[in-house]
Amino acid sequence: MVWGMWICGSGVALTLLGSGVVWWSFAAAVTGFGMALLYPNLSAAVADISHPSWRSSAIGIYRFWRDLGYGIGALGFGLVAHLTGAVTAGFWFVAIAMLLSGALVMLWGEETHPRLNPQPGSLDRP
Repeated sequence: MVWGMWICGSGVALTLLGSGVVWWSFAAAVTGFGMALLYPNLSAAVADISHPSWRSSAIGIYRFWRDLGYGIGALGFGLVAHLTGAVTAGFWFVAIAMLLSGALVMLWGEETHPRLNPQPGSLDRP
């Protein structure tokens, strides 16, 4: 998820650093690759950390906040663009937000795969 956020945010920033169809296609490919690393893993992380008895509710709540984030992000983009008078500032806002989000996941996230983050006593179980 961390690398996905960083690559996706970098792709958004790349959009601003060049011009033309070839450059923007490259930037879109980088953004898409980052999103491909990120997006499915967010749902999987929610499923990993939620107990089966409330997993469906947890995923529903996650989707609510995810979708709310799309709206808030769009409003933030528009607000930044309006206040600065430049649409490019909105893109920088999104790129920086994604890079910071990746850093927050790196700092606060916890690996849930038992092989990568074994818990005490987990070696006793099959």
